[in-house]
Amino acid sequence: MLVIAIEEHGNVRRAAEALHMTQPAASKLLKGLEDLVGVPLFDRQPRAMVPTWYGESMIRHARIALSSLGEAGSEIEALKAGHAGSVAIGAIAGPAMTLLPPALARVSQAYPDLRVSLVVEGSDVLLEQLAQNKIDLMIGRLFARHDKRHLHYQPVAEEEVCAIARPGHPLLSLENPQLQDLASASWVVPPEGSILRHRFELMFQSAGLDPPRRMIGTAALVVLPRLLQDSDNLAVVPVDVARHYLQHGIAEIVPLELSCGMDSFGFITRTDWLLSPGACAVLDTLKDAASQIYAPRKAQGRRGG
Repeated sequence: MLVIAIEEHGNVRRAAEALHMTQPAASKLLKGLEDLVGVPLFDRQPRAMVPTWYGESMIRHARIALSSLGEAGSEIEALKAGHAGSVAIGAIAGPAMTLLPPALARVSQAYPDLRVSLVVEGSDVLLEQLAQNKIDLMIGRLFARHDKRHLHYQPVAEEEVCAIARPGHPLLSLENPQLQDLASASWVVPPEGSILRHRFELMFQSAGLDPPRRMIGTAALVVLPRLLQDSDNLAVVPVDVARHYLQHGIAEIVPLELSCGMDSFGFITRTDWLLSPGACAVLDTLKDAASQIYAPRKAQGRRGG
C-alpha cells in the first residue's frame, strides 16, 4: 500500500498522511523494503519521488496483490451470502453468438449460484480489461502488437467473415454478384483502426478497386439490424453473427466469398493471476462446449479440402 501511495501522491509525507501513518514510520518502512529487495524503488528528486524500473515492477505486483485481496473479500462475502462467487467473461462477437449461449446454459444448470457477467467487445478492449482485472478470462485474438508476457492463449477456431444485407436488398437479386458490385454499395463496417476494417479495405485495393466511399464505422452490433433494415447498406460481419441474423430473418448472406477473413480466436487468461474456482469451472465448461461446436466444423473443412 505504501509504494502505491508514494506513486500516487509523489512523496512520502503525503503518502503517509493518506495511510494515516507518521512520516518517519513510512520512511522506515520504505527503507526496509528497499534493503530487503536490494535495489532502490524510487528516485528521490527535488519535487517528487519517481519510481525506478524496479519500483514500477514492485508497484505493479503490489496492485495485483491488493486486487487479489479485494477479490478474496468479495468472494468470501458472496459465499457467506449463499452464492458461489462471480465470474466476468469477455468475448468477441462471433463466439459470443455461437459458443457462449449453450456454454452459459450449462454453467447455469451446473452452478446455479454462480453469478456470471459478460462483456462483448473487440480484442484490444478485452485485453485491457483483462490486465485491469475487470474480467477473469476472455475469448478473443492476440496479434503481434500485443504484449504476451503474462498471457496464456489456447486457440479454438478460425473465424470467417461474410457480407450481409436486409431481405429484399437489390444486390441479392443478382445471380452472381462480383466484388465490383460490392464496391459501389454503402456499408456498415468495423471502426477505423480495427483489423477487419483494414483487411476489408485492402480486399478491394488488392483487386484494383477503390474501397467503398460510403461507410458507417461501428462496433455496436445492437444497432446493426436497424442500419440494414432502414437502408440498402451492406455489412461485413463474422459468419456466426450472420447465421444468427439469418435464423431470425433479420438479414441474408450475400453469395460472394470475401477474402478478408480473420485470424483464429481462443481462450486467453493471465499467467500472473490465479482463477477462482468459479472461473475455472466456467473455463472448463467453455472449453468442453467449444470442442463440440467447433470440432465438427474443422472436420468438415478438412473433408471439404
